[in-house]
Amino acid sequence: MTAKISRRDLLKLSGLAAGGLALGFGTPRRVIAGSDYTHHGGDPSQRNSYFDSLKQYIPGSETLDPDEMRLSFMGTSCIPSLSQAAVSVFVELGNGECFMFDCGTGVTPKYFALGATLDKMSKIFLAHNHSDHMGDLPYVYAFGQSFGRVWPLYVWGPARSGFVWKDPDGKYPLGKKPLEDGAADICAALKKFCIWHTESQSFMYTSINSYDVPKPWDTTGSRCKDAYDIVVKELPWRNTGKDSHGFANHDNIAYHDRSKGVKITHFPAVHCREGAVSYKLEWNGLSMIYSGDTKPNQYMIEQAKSGVDVLIHEMVVPADVWVKKLGLPDTQASIDGAQAVQDSSHTPQKALGYILNQIDQQGTAPRLAVGTHFQATDDTIKAALKDIRTWYPKGDVAVASDFVVVNVSKRKGPTVRRAVVSDYAWPQAPVPAAEDCATPKYWKYSDETKTTKVQAPEAQLDPNALVIDPDLYNAR
Repeated sequence: MTAKISRRDLLKLSGLAAGGLALGFGTPRRVIAGSDYTHHGGDPSQRNSYFDSLKQYIPGSETLDPDEMRLSFMGTSCIPSLSQAAVSVFVELGNGECFMFDCGTGVTPKYFALGATLDKMSKIFLAHNHSDHMGDLPYVYAFGQSFGRVWPLYVWGPARSGFVWKDPDGKYPLGKKPLEDGAADICAALKKFCIWHTESQSFMYTSINSYDVPKPWDTTGSRCKDAYDIVVKELPWRNTGKDSHGFANHDNIAYHDRSKGVKITHFPAVHCREGAVSYKLEWNGLSMIYSGDTKPNQYMIEQAKSGVDVLIHEMVVPADVWVKKLGLPDTQASIDGAQAVQDSSHTPQKALGYILNQIDQQGTAPRLAVGTHFQATDDTIKAALKDIRTWYPKGDVAVASDFVVVNVSKRKGPTVRRAVVSDYAWPQAPVPAAEDCATPKYWKYSDETKTTKVQAPEAQLDPNALVIDPDLYNAR
């Protein structure tokens, strides 16, 4: 059954400022690091009663049905806190496929806590190149080999913006050539940034002999097989799948594996500068849209009005709330500055309600709408729902925080739960057997017969380094 926040729920939320209990539930339970609100009494800025009211999901306790999809929110705020990392959504399908939508700062431990190893985090779709959407790429890339990914990292993201600016005085302060700001540029820089790391780990096995380049969807022509390769597919971010006359031309396909029935398309997002996208995933009669960050736009309504199971859309608190929460001076100048950021980039709470209303009016409302990229506490959730409901009074709405999990099937519809995880979970490392792996970059012969090549872990060390003999510290 879908977790529905209705007008009745709003009435319950109205008592929060006085320390009331949200959604009719009692003292919050400690679920994840940073969510122990019991020391803060009824302070609505220090608790998320909506999250705590959700039924539990125990990671690893259930297998997805062949016709089921699971969406796990691993990072849900552009302003990270212990309870909310930056932005990422993990999508698992009943056919075994899985995808990351964005890879923001601080999300990797959340994936590990949920039991997702780095071999499951090898297909990443970036909405744009802000750090809160790609800040964990260095770790996911560089440590992929250590935790099970012995094949390339695959990244999809917007192509270069092509933007050139001439100021009001007619000058080109950035030059007349566009910046090198596409997904391929970012990933090339990432490889350089991580070169010491990747070389230092290349005495280990970084590829398997049996790996076949996935031709059904890797249309880049890549023949890469190594864990320290990055295969990038850049997306023409203006494309919508239709020509100028409104006829379908399918020019916005990011990923299409016909053998597994998975298609991911992209369409323009309007965020901060040219060169941002939103995504739509379709599989087995199920669908979801992930907005990334964007100003309210008609592209979203056009893409969603045919009906989607889950619409994940960003929303932001009002500028004056942002100023207060960030501890900025309570001045009009501060508010104007925050408003300028929002005007360039984001969807206000009430605008999300309007978008949902227009989708409903022009077509079919989503089975579930999820607000994310949002600092989710009782006080902010209450205000956001009030704004959304001015335009969208009846549809099912959830507010995401880290470890909100949504299962979707045609028969059951969306079900919203909260994952119960350990603060002390270790990442698992499904490393293949040595005999299945290709010879590592730094290797040596195993013996004088010179028949078997094995890892050479000391090959890159200074031969004159003052290393302590292990016999000394193992003597007792």
